[in-house]
Amino acid sequence: MNHRIRRRVLAATVVLTAAAVLPMSSAYAQAAHKPKVALVMKSLANEFFLTMETGAKDYQKHNPNNFDLITNGIKDETDTANQIRIVEQMIVSKVDAIVLAPADSKALVPVVKKAVDAGIIVVNIDNRLDPDVLKSKDLNVPFVGPDNRKGAQKVGDYLAKKLKSGDEVAILEGVSTTTNAQQRTAGFKDAMQTVGAKVVSVQSGEWEIDKGNAVASAMLSEHPNVKALLAGNDNMAIGAVSAVRAAGKQGKVYVVGYDNINAIRPMLKDGRVLATADQYAAKQAVFGIDTALKALNEHKKQSELSGVVETPVDLVTK
Repeated sequence: MNHRIRRRVLAATVVLTAAAVLPMSSAYAQAAHKPKVALVMKSLANEFFLTMETGAKDYQKHNPNNFDLITNGIKDETDTANQIRIVEQMIVSKVDAIVLAPADSKALVPVVKKAVDAGIIVVNIDNRLDPDVLKSKDLNVPFVGPDNRKGAQKVGDYLAKKLKSGDEVAILEGVSTTTNAQQRTAGFKDAMQTVGAKVVSVQSGEWEIDKGNAVASAMLSEHPNVKALLAGNDNMAIGAVSAVRAAGKQGKVYVVGYDNINAIRPMLKDGRVLATADQYAAKQAVFGIDTALKALNEHKKQSELSGVVETPVDLVTK
């Protein structure tokens, strides 16, 4: 009997111990939960976004205990439908936060609302979501990124030193439905207005080298007196450089860009490109990720996040 009683007491002790341990284990699991952050970018064919992805991965590699990272990008800058699908996949995957560089400032808002409604923190980087459309959906999404108008004006002001009043210039705009494309065009126009240069054409090169080349070629043909091509990103600037060469106008038409990707640097060095702007692609994603992690760590709701976190943008010349 004594042995039986002893066994029952031991068994009861094990059950009680297990019961006591379970809540602690559960609490520990919650404390040990690592946030899962999804970085959803535009075209990974664009060196700018590859640099952004590398910067984000390096940051996670150096902070492996703080968060897990998923990175995604689309085929080209206009593949908005596929970017929407990627965000929907992240919602289904139940990530804790999405850091988004939207391909379209308006079209991504409905899926962003879907993510926020699912309890996911969303942070907007690179290209700002349209404030009016966000307001119509009663959404507050913080924007972490540079002042694109200010950055483009810095580039334009540097070019303006080479121009005189009445000179003709043309602008290669990014995807026209994106806020950053619109803001860069506005910044270029601000600078040209200051010097009195005449903007004879604004056309979209859709952020792409080949499209930028085709548009620049058409501009040079239609406006033979153009003195400068102002490109909204370096990919289009690379296309413009080829167009200038093909037209036999090397040294006669200035080209400027925006982004300071590696591929543009030899062209800055030899003068094929006069200037560009560095908005620190590798750091921009990190700023966005930090904003998301801070919100998660402080248990903040989407509606409680601050509106704009401005990041640096600097002029880069030879």
